[in-house]
Amino acid sequence: MKTLRHLTSTLLMATGLLFLAACGDGNARVTLKLTDAPGDGIEKAVVTISKVYLKGSVDGEDGKGDVVLLSEPVTTDLLTLANDTADLVKDAEVPPGTYKELRFVITGGYIQVKQDGASRIFATSANYEGLPDGAQVDGDLHMPSASSSGLKVKFDKDADVTITSDDDQKVILVDFDVAQSFGKEAGNSGKWVMRPIIKGADMEFSGNVEVTLEAGSVSLPMGFPQLGSFSAVLINADGSRETLSFSASTATRYVADFKYLLPGTYQVDLVAPAGVSFTTDIARPATATVSSGAESDVHFVLTSFNVE
Repeated sequence: MKTLRHLTSTLLMATGLLFLAACGDGNARVTLKLTDAPGDGIEKAVVTISKVYLKGSVDGEDGKGDVVLLSEPVTTDLLTLANDTADLVKDAEVPPGTYKELRFVITGGYIQVKQDGASRIFATSANYEGLPDGAQVDGDLHMPSASSSGLKVKFDKDADVTITSDDDQKVILVDFDVAQSFGKEAGNSGKWVMRPIIKGADMEFSGNVEVTLEAGSVSLPMGFPQLGSFSAVLINADGSRETLSFSASTATRYVADFKYLLPGTYQVDLVAPAGVSFTTDIARPATATVSSGAESDVHFVLTSFNVE
């Protein structure tokens, strides 16, 4: 969804932030961060990113060719980055020019998924270095083209990014959607395949959705763990879901804040504890529109609450 959050987990197997700042040598400096939205049923999504580079524009005279941002392998679990970011590249020099896309070269990985009541591991190879000690590999994970030409990250609205020597700050959010990026191969092979969905946008245009929940005039039963036992659910345009627990803002107001979202329309819903039915003052799921650099607010008030 998220949204490296729409490569929603959203490589949003990975998401990224490009920080382009003015440098005294005429080059911009780029910092790349990863973020991600979790995928339902996937417990781990570990990848080794061996190279990250900007692809120069093929149009006009501004293209400066490819610029490598990362050449030392980094192994990370994308699911640990949900609603957060982590530095992947910091202060890489980028000459002024026009760049059409970002590419990630991924040389290995594995996913751990829940199947038939057990956790199973699918890896690019049985001896992938990123596997935990003693791990049993249950099947294959295919990553078409990931280790050769690399995974392409298009910028917002497929527009090129132009870097000038006097840029003071430019940030690009890259979202890796895990839920949409991994799936079983067709047929009965039992293999999994990674076909990442990754989107990028200027970080200044990213936003967040703040979901609030209040009890209103509804009295919660004695001993009930109150509103903190509810969760908020954010659903992106591709159907990927991210669940976030509420935390207390005041004694009667609880908040869940979904961060690092690309502009777009999302659906917001609530999940109650097991054995509870409830209604709210507005229809669910509610719609939230994330605009450039803005916060979208969705406010739910309980109108009924029943323990079944």
